[in-house]
Amino acid sequence: MRPLTLTTPKPLLPLGGQAILAHILDRLRAAGVTRILVNAHHLADQIAAQLAGARDVTVVPEDALLDTGGAVAAMRASNLLPDAPVYIVNGDSFWLDGPADTLRRLAAAYDPGAMDAILLLARAAGALAETVGGDFLWPRDGAILRRGERDVAPYLYAGVQIASPALFADPPASPFSMNVLWDRALAAGRLGAMVHDGIWFHLSTPEDLARADAALAARAVGNTT
Repeated sequence: MRPLTLTTPKPLLPLGGQAILAHILDRLRAAGVTRILVNAHHLADQIAAQLAGARDVTVVPEDALLDTGGAVAAMRASNLLPDAPVYIVNGDSFWLDGPADTLRRLAAAYDPGAMDAILLLARAAGALAETVGGDFLWPRDGAILRRGERDVAPYLYAGVQIASPALFADPPASPFSMNVLWDRALAAGRLGAMVHDGIWFHLSTPEDLARADAALAARAVGNTT
């Protein structure tokens, strides 16, 4: 997202009149979440200042990059997370709900007896994003599969999941990616998924952000006419 992120952390970039992170917090609160941890590394002081007045939010500074899995594992090792499944949302995730609240749908689809985690997937064909190859295959008669090297997969990870403490049992040394834990869960038949039924935006470049802003502006105009 450079050059925008040279002076502003990505979660604080404006989208539709407020920071990307503000949208995420609004969605978590609407889904009933009452305690939120925000991991911060790049320009962490700006994130801390932005959230200083939010009583339901704790900013967790990350002095050294631990990657997506390592950061959550560190929070769990420090007893910052409850001994229960939690939402994990990427700081650049942005979506519009379909007919129902997306986070509540994900919670309803999550089966703790059968899953260590459940991922929100977006259809590559309908995503407002530049997609290359996709992330997952999902045969109608089976579980989700990783995209092979020569495959073109129809589903993308949408940056939202529910993960149980079991997913982080015996984690590798940090830093490590969530992909390591997902592969373990896949091998054990304990990785679930749900397909998003609304609009999902991939925010990796300034062009992505401008595209999302334009889509939101057009949607707002459409709702007032």
